[in-house]
Order: sequence, then C-alpha cells, then structure tokens
Amino acid sequence: MALSARKSCSEPREPFMFCPQCGSPNDDAHAFCRQCGASLRRGETPAPAAAPPVSAPPPDPAVTTPPPAAQTAGQATRYANFGWRLLAFILDAIVAGIVGALIGGMLGAMSYLVGVVTGADDNVVSDVIDLLGILAGTVAGWLYEALLVSSSYQATLGKMAVGIVVTDLQGRRISFLRATGRYFGKIVSGMTLMIGYLIQPFTPKRQALHDIMAGCLVLRKVPR
Repeated sequence: MALSARKSCSEPREPFMFCPQCGSPNDDAHAFCRQCGASLRRGETPAPAAAPPVSAPPPDPAVTTPPPAAQTAGQATRYANFGWRLLAFILDAIVAGIVGALIGGMLGAMSYLVGVVTGADDNVVSDVIDLLGILAGTVAGWLYEALLVSSSYQATLGKMAVGIVVTDLQGRRISFLRATGRYFGKIVSGMTLMIGYLIQPFTPKRQALHDIMAGCLVLRKVPR
C-alpha cells in the first residue's frame, strides 16, 4: 500500500486547464496556450500585430486637376492655356462670320424690297436696316455663346473643337444667366485695351477678366 502511494506521488501531475480557443491541455503555470498562443487568464488577450501604414501614390504633377466635378472617365482636366483659348476664339469668329453673312444677306434683300414697295428714301431704309443688323448680330452672338456654354456641352463650337469646357469654380455646368454675364463681361475685358484678355496666362487659375467677374473656369480635357 505504501509502495503504491509513493508510485502515485512520483507520477507527473495531469494538466488542469484546457485552452478555451483550441482545447489543448496546458499546465496551470502557463499564461498562454502552448499550441495557439491564446491567453489562459481571463481578460488577457495577446496584442495584435500593427498593420503597416499604406501610403497613397504621389499625384502626377503633369496634370492639374482643379475641380473634381469636371473629371470624366478616362480624362483629366487642365486650366486651358492662352493658345488653346485663342484658337477656340478664332474658330468661333469664323462661325460668327458665316452667320453674320447670312443675316446681312437677308437684311440687304429686305432693304431692297422695302425701298421698292414703299418708295422710301434709300438712305433712311439703309440706316434702319444697319441698326437692325447690329441688333440682330448682338442677339445672335449672345444666344450662340450663352445657350451652348450653359448646355450639356458646356462649350461653343470652337471650344468643342479644341476640347475646352466652361464651368463654375467647382467644375460644374453653369446656368444661362451666368453664361450671359460672362458673355457681356467680355465687353469689359475688351474696353481695358484687351488687358482683360491678356492677364489670362498670369492668373492662378488661368482666368481672363470676364471669367473672374462671372466666377467661371475654362478647362481643357486631356487623356489620362
């Protein structure tokens, strides 16, 4: 009997705790499971390893992206420079010349018919027709620019040809009223000995005077 008692004392003690995570047996002196590393003490968990910080790629300095609302799939935007704007102006002037020639021809025919029918003095009829021509040209130029710039195209025909759009300061489509203010603001830019146009390359957002007055940006879309 005494021999069996000594034999039982010499045998290794059975572990007293099972891991709550994986179920492996562990000695009571262990603080963490020898199999999975889970804490055997209540309220203690091993600290997770910190994830390395992820740094964003640096922006491409070659492309200026002023307003996010102006971005489209596969395209970025830059402030349109003076050369592209001048080219668009020339193309629009050609369109305006063609329209003006058509209006002038119609008014000339009208002047001839009025003189024949009424027998009025040719000079009086000519003066009236000239006045109507100036008025019609002004209205046609205003509607041509204001309607197209405030449309979903955001550009006149000349601007469309070179990939230029007119937006507000957040890159959004402008209203007809703002497009009208920008159009007539060009008169102020021209009255300042064209300085209102010439300051465009030197302003931070490449705005001419009439762009600043109307709160507009002129952007050129380029491939990404």
